[in-house]
Amino acid sequence: MKKRICWFLSRAAIVGLLAATGCQTVSISSHQFLGGPTYPPTDPAQVQILRTEPTRPNVQLGQVQAEPSSSSVSNQQIEQAIQKAAAKMGANAVVIVVDRTQIMGATVTGPLWARSVNQVTGRVIVGVAIRYTGT
Repeated sequence: MKKRICWFLSRAAIVGLLAATGCQTVSISSHQFLGGPTYPPTDPAQVQILRTEPTRPNVQLGQVQAEPSSSSVSNQQIEQAIQKAAAKMGANAVVIVVDRTQIMGATVTGPLWARSVNQVTGRVIVGVAIRYTGT
């Protein structure tokens, strides 16, 4: 009987942990600009997150878009996801150009005669992946 209780409690703890952390994800989409140069991947830890365009000469490689699953996703998790996607393009940095909350969709609830439509909003962060050129 004790084995069953221990087994049940351990499984319940695992399910609880997954439920608590499973909802904290960052959806990433990225695309490389057409006709641009291609570079080998870089180390994600070395990719800088910038809020303004750098003065150093650079070339734009592509765009990275991040959509956190909820407001409980930390900025560090979002930045790491952006860095990872930009590193695949060979970027040295990502310049954040958009960070806003926007309408992502809607939900309809209620019976046919008294429906209500509620907007679903979410945070969207868009950055341009760049690679430094020259000196």
